[in-house]
Amino acid sequence: MAESKIKDAIDDGLFEDLPGKGRPLQLEDDSRVPAELRGAYIALRTAGMLPEEMELKKSMVRLRTHVDAATGGAERARLESELSDLAVRFDLLMQRQRGSGLSRRTGYGARATARLFGR
Repeated sequence: MAESKIKDAIDDGLFEDLPGKGRPLQLEDDSRVPAELRGAYIALRTAGMLPEEMELKKSMVRLRTHVDAATGGAERARLESELSDLAVRFDLLMQRQRGSGLSRRTGYGARATARLFGR
C-alpha cells in the first residue's frame, strides 16, 4: 500500500521541487554514540542543543576567527582575553567530567543512561 502511494506521488510530480533535490543527504554519523542514547542525542541535535563542552568549543572556534580578523591592538587583546577565559572554562569542565567519571573511557554511556532513565 505504501509503495503504491509513493508511486502515485511520484507520478503526480509531488517530489519534483523538494529542497535539496539532486544533492547528497547530510547524514550524521552517530556510530560513536551508544545505541541507548542515540534517540536523546538526535532530539537534542534537532532542537539545536549541544553539550556544554561542544558549545564552548564552537564559541572558541568562532572567537578565534574574530581574533585573527581583529585589526586594532585593544580589540585583539580583548578578544584574546575572552578566548583565554573560554579555554579555561573548557579545561575545567573536562577535568570535572574526568574526575566525576563522566568520560567515555570510564563508562559514560552507562552512567548517563542510569541518570536519565533511573536504571
